[in-house]
Amino acid sequence: MSSAMHKTTTTPRTRRLAAAAVALGSCLALAAPAGTAGAAPADPVPTVFFGDSYTANFGITPVNDENQPRGWCFQAKENYPAAATRHLAGKGITLDVQADVSCGGALIENVWKEQQLPFYPGKVPAQRNALKEDTQLIVGSIGGNTLGFTDILKQCSAKLRGGEGGGLPGQPVDPDQPAGECADYFTSGGGKTWLEFQLWEVKSQLEGMLQDMSESSWDAEPVLVGYPRLVPQDTAKCLTPAPGQTELPFADIPKDALPILDQVQKRLDDVMKKAAADTGAAFVDLYGHTGGNTACDGADRGIGGLLENSQVELYGQQVPWCAHPNEKGRDIQAERVAAEIETVLNR
Repeated sequence: MSSAMHKTTTTPRTRRLAAAAVALGSCLALAAPAGTAGAAPADPVPTVFFGDSYTANFGITPVNDENQPRGWCFQAKENYPAAATRHLAGKGITLDVQADVSCGGALIENVWKEQQLPFYPGKVPAQRNALKEDTQLIVGSIGGNTLGFTDILKQCSAKLRGGEGGGLPGQPVDPDQPAGECADYFTSGGGKTWLEFQLWEVKSQLEGMLQDMSESSWDAEPVLVGYPRLVPQDTAKCLTPAPGQTELPFADIPKDALPILDQVQKRLDDVMKKAAADTGAAFVDLYGHTGGNTACDGADRGIGGLLENSQVELYGQQVPWCAHPNEKGRDIQAERVAAEIETVLNR
C-alpha cells in the first residue's frame, strides 16, 4: 500500500452511521429501549490486537512462543492486550480475542506486508491477515519504528552504536556525526529535514492503515494506542541511576539531547492523535498520563532504562529493556486501554 492511498477522511464507519441516520432519522431515538445507553455488550466482542514491541511488551517474560514465529517477536504472554482483556472481564465485558499479532520491530507497513525478523528464518504474515469479517474491535500501538526512534537513539548514544543495546535494531541516522552533537543535529540541517519527513510519513501511513483496517472489517472500531512518555519534563532526574542500577536511564545520551528526545516523542504522539481523529478512530493518550512514570522516575519508573537488564534472556545473555515498559508500565498501558475500549463499546 502506498502512503498516497486513502486520502479521504471519511471512514467506512462514518459513512455507515451517516447513511443510517438519514434512513432512520428520529426513529433511532424512539427505537432504543430506555435504560440501554452505556450498557456493556452482552456478547463477546471479536477483537484483534496488532502492533509493535510496545503492544507485544518486549522485555517481559514468559514469551508467547507456543506458535512460532511469535517467540521471535518477543511477544509477552502477559502483555497489555492480555492484561486489558482480563481487566475488562472483571467489569463484565468479554473480548473474544481472535488474534494478537503484535510483533517487536513491526513497521506500519507490516500491517499489510510480511515482516522479516532478525533471528527467525521465515517471515511473519501481514498483521491485517488476522482480521475477519466479524471483527468488531482492532487495538494496538504502531508508528515508532516507522519514525525511526531507535535510529534516533543510536544517533545520540555511542554505547548503543557500539552494540551495547543488546541487538536494538536500526542504525544512527548519520554515523559520521558524533553522538554528543545529536541535539544540534536534530534541530538544524539534515537531521531536522530527516525528522520532518519521517513524521509526515508516519501520519500518512497511519491514516492509510486505519482506513484499510476499517474497510477490511466493516463493523470494526479501530483503537490506536499512543506511546508512554520516556523522558520527564525535569531531565535532571535522568542524571541519577534507578535503584539497583549503575547505568543512567538513558546511558550516555547527552543531557542536552534529552529534551529533544521528549519533543520528538511528543510530536509522534500528536501525529498519531491527528491520524486517529482524521480517520474516525479512537485514540489512547499514554504520553499525557505517564509523566510521573518515565524511565527517570526511579522506583516509580514504568519504563526500563536503555541498558537496564530486562526479563528476557537471549543466548544466555540478559537483554536490555531499551526504553520499553516494565510490568508497572504494562499495567498502566492496560488500564488506559481497557478504559478506552469500554468507552468505545458503550457509546
